[in-house]
Amino acid sequence: MRANRLEAFSDGVIAIIITIMVLDLHVPQEWTRPEILKIVPTLLSYALSFLIVAIYWVNHHHLIHLAQKVDAMTLWANIHLLFWMSLMPWVTACLGKYHHTPAVVALYGGIALACSLAFHLLRRSIAVHQRSKEELTNLHRRQAQKNYLALVIYLASIPLAWVNVWASMALIMLPALMYFLPDRRVEKLHKGD
Repeated sequence: MRANRLEAFSDGVIAIIITIMVLDLHVPQEWTRPEILKIVPTLLSYALSFLIVAIYWVNHHHLIHLAQKVDAMTLWANIHLLFWMSLMPWVTACLGKYHHTPAVVALYGGIALACSLAFHLLRRSIAVHQRSKEELTNLHRRQAQKNYLALVIYLASIPLAWVNVWASMALIMLPALMYFLPDRRVEKLHKGD
């Protein structure tokens, strides 16, 4: 299979994920300050999740363009990533409604952890076919270090939710900041795509 088919399928699934997330945003009953304040947690959880999904989409695009071969392992690793990402609308709705609840914040961190692990596995399934190219091997090694750091941060956010939900949410946002701009070396490797 060519990488562009995998990318097109993933783009469609991610577009649906983002669309489903917005459906949980409801118009307030009245345009009064108390009613508007009631929707702020839902709006903020949507904004965070939209940002996380968008960052996955941008980084997925760059990663797939590095793929020289798409085999069954890569296809299943991609499906694994899409499965966890497809839970984002549900966990976003939970977070919007129960943002002060440690179990919900921990659940959000757990889904973020699962997405991060799945992305790491997808990257590894692509890196396996690029061991003979030193530049790509070095790039994947640097990306793996970044992946491991994100995994540790997400993992730490889960028990922290029972100590302080806001500190846990800050940890969950940290990898989004780390991945906001893709590695320029990746862009250079597939310039012209």
